[in-house]
Amino acid sequence: MSTRDAISVFEKNSGPFSFATFILGVRTTLDLNQLEMAQKLGLSKSALCELEKGRTLVSTQTAVKYAKKAGFSVTLALEACLQDQLNKANVKKRVYIKDVA
Repeated sequence: MSTRDAISVFEKNSGPFSFATFILGVRTTLDLNQLEMAQKLGLSKSALCELEKGRTLVSTQTAVKYAKKAGFSVTLALEACLQDQLNKANVKKRVYIKDVA
């Protein structure tokens, strides 16, 4: 599945792409409850809930750390994290990250 395909799945199931939809999509894909996912990421259940509700924004470093711990795409996590920053600033743009050689 390409990054674009994954984003489409996240948006279809959870609404506009954000870190909240990313982390919820990852948890759903892994078939984990909130407590299990929180433990996997080294968070409290309430902190994970705040992420999934979009009430807490994460840094790029944290997005990378969570993606790696969950075994999911770092690119998607970064795109979601940066998209949140644009959305918060009310910038109507879409983030796409391209790997560099």
